[in-house]
Amino acid sequence: MSEVVYVSKSRLERVQGPLRVAHLPGESQPVFYSVHGAIANHYKVDPEKLKESHSSTIDYVISATAG
Repeated sequence: MSEVVYVSKSRLERVQGPLRVAHLPGESQPVFYSVHGAIANHYKVDPEKLKESHSSTIDYVISATAG
């Protein structure tokens, strides 16, 4: 078995509801995750209670794998 080459040291904070803040290596500013549009509808998130709309974690996974 090969040696471990890299271990990602990241921290994720849940702010409120679906809003999360990620502190990721290589990023000087925090990254915000939340829900929007159809994803918010799927999870029945009330648009009135959704203070901020951001990309969801699935948006980041899709863009990372498509790259």
